[in-house]
Amino acid sequence: MSTLTQLERHPARRAFYALPFTLLLTTLSVAATEERARDLGIPFAGVSGVENAITDVPGVEVGHTTLISGEGALERGQGPIRTGVTVIHPRGKDSTQGVFSGWFTLNASGEMTGTTWLTERGLIDGPIAITNTHSVGVVRDSLVAWMVDQGWSADWHAPVVAETYDGALNDINGQHVKPEHVQDALLNASTGPVLEGAVGGGTGMVCNGFKGGIGTASRTLSIEGRSFTVGVLVQCNYNWDGTDLRLGSQAVADKLPVGEHCHVDTTIERTLPWYPYCDPVEVSLNGRTRDGSIIVVMATDAPLLPHQLTRLAKRPSLALGRLGAISTPGSGDIFVAFSTANAEAMDENNFGTATVFPNYALGAIFRAGIDATEEAIVNAMVAADTVIGIDGLRVKRLPHAEVRALFLPAGNENQ
Repeated sequence: MSTLTQLERHPARRAFYALPFTLLLTTLSVAATEERARDLGIPFAGVSGVENAITDVPGVEVGHTTLISGEGALERGQGPIRTGVTVIHPRGKDSTQGVFSGWFTLNASGEMTGTTWLTERGLIDGPIAITNTHSVGVVRDSLVAWMVDQGWSADWHAPVVAETYDGALNDINGQHVKPEHVQDALLNASTGPVLEGAVGGGTGMVCNGFKGGIGTASRTLSIEGRSFTVGVLVQCNYNWDGTDLRLGSQAVADKLPVGEHCHVDTTIERTLPWYPYCDPVEVSLNGRTRDGSIIVVMATDAPLLPHQLTRLAKRPSLALGRLGAISTPGSGDIFVAFSTANAEAMDENNFGTATVFPNYALGAIFRAGIDATEEAIVNAMVAADTVIGIDGLRVKRLPHAEVRALFLPAGNENQ
């Protein structure tokens, strides 16, 4: 293992801890996180790909732009800023060819643009992006501009852009994500390891009672002697209070310090009266805890047709259930799946031939998608560092040592 420290390996994190904050713009997708969920002993089913990431599906590229700036009291338009954008190129940034796709919403308190057109024709053209709730418009417009510049062969474009809410940690109404940030993520996207945690669109997110963000995982499988990969990337921002959290089939909400979000500076007036000051004698103000949301992007090189991808896009619901989620009324739980196979069938003006995946073999694909989604969510939690955002609100990272103690026998904690 390299002797570099975690902050030396990850410039985004080094800058994050250098106070006072200055604007940080990063486009990172090539550095792996130091620890992932499996390193803590959490068991997961299935066989992962080389990177255990969505980029194990050949051709898929991921890019992030992370924006971190300022500290202290919220001032709309000024900060503090804890946000960004994450971009996925289904066939790589140099391709102008769409992919068969399908989507599903478990609970619809959220947004994923382009889904009516996706439903109508079973295709996604262009990149897929994830950001914060109030930056969907600028990201969507930026993807349209990218597609026009790249020469995508249509007179108009309806790209897929999804969101989750980061307004507890970020000046969300300041709308700090700009076209140039989207452009940087598009241009710097790559294959290989994907940076996880509080990066890109996941910078200001909260998940299962701890800091959340971007996570990814993959599974490989064989059907009738042919090998396939299912990869998943999540933006994890649901279950802010950690209620009913399960890890590795264990109920852990009463074993871990879930939901201990609090304001570190009593001299700063809280804009949002959701969480107490960190003073231990103060109790919760009004008991309100946001529901949050989760976006799941699923990729596969198996030759699934749109109706089969719609079926696959339903399966993250089961992964959420494994982790204790109930998909609460205010949660935007929205999932999209695409296949990089059948490239020759993408011409909408001419007859084409597509390979059809056997319907009764879909069980293995479904299982792979569920297993990868579960691990991607936990990877997001493991990778994310503690973040202090607007009005001094602190959301702690998942405590690695405490999790490791739950799953590794005494004396084997360093495994």
